Amino acid sequence: MIPAYQRKRRRKVAEINVVPYIDVMLVLLIIFMATAPLITQGVDVDLPQASAEPLDSDSKPPLVASVNAQGEYFLDNGTVDENKPLQLDELAALVAAELTVDPERPVVVNGDRLVTYDVVIQLMITLQGAGVPSVGLMTEPGE
Repeated sequence: MIPAYQRKRRRKVAEINVVPYIDVMLVLLIIFMATAPLITQGVDVDLPQASAEPLDSDSKPPLVASVNAQGEYFLDNGTVDENKPLQLDELAALVAAELTVDPERPVVVNGDRLVTYDVVIQLMITLQGAGVPSVGLMTEPGE
């Protein structure tokens, strides 16, 4: 007699189902792609591609934001006392006022070689917040 219902035996499969792992990896990839631009910080600086040349004598005189070795900030715009140290917010207000009068006026940073990198970066961030589109860096001519 043949049984009416015969149960088939299933073979065990020795494979790993990787579909859930692929789903998790795609979600992580999307999360990292979305958050990566948010965590990068920096200041846009236009660096010269070749040896630096001095500004043209017929160009507008630049605003010179300076940092001395003690970390004090100064602004040379021709109207403010150059020897009086300024706070960053005062410097930003003065630069913003100068740029509303003449938006094409160049702005350069003059940093002492003994000052820490962070102090110069704070100055550049302040200038960027004041509306300066690009910042130049002053250097001493090489020998």
